[in-house]
Amino acid sequence: MLYMIYSEDVKESLPLRAKARPAHIERLQTLKSEGRLIMAGPLPAIDADDPGEAGFTGSLIVAEFESLDAAKQWADDDPYIEAGVYHNVTVKPYKKVLP
Repeated sequence: MLYMIYSEDVKESLPLRAKARPAHIERLQTLKSEGRLIMAGPLPAIDADDPGEAGFTGSLIVAEFESLDAAKQWADDDPYIEAGVYHNVTVKPYKKVLP
């Protein structure tokens, strides 16, 4: 089943993101290579593809997991958690309808 992982950043998270980004991206690449990643990306703090110093307010991942517990465990193990990037993470089942 698909699950949505919505993570909210702490204020001024850009330096924290930079340090943990390689490990964070590596985990996403693993999901992608397994054919389980539907989409993933950060949420710019301003209305721009490249927010520069404004940074990001969070992230959204939609991926396939065996269960809600497995999705939550995967989210809990994100390097951004250990780095202090996220202050809140929500994991919920997701049903893709379109496209």
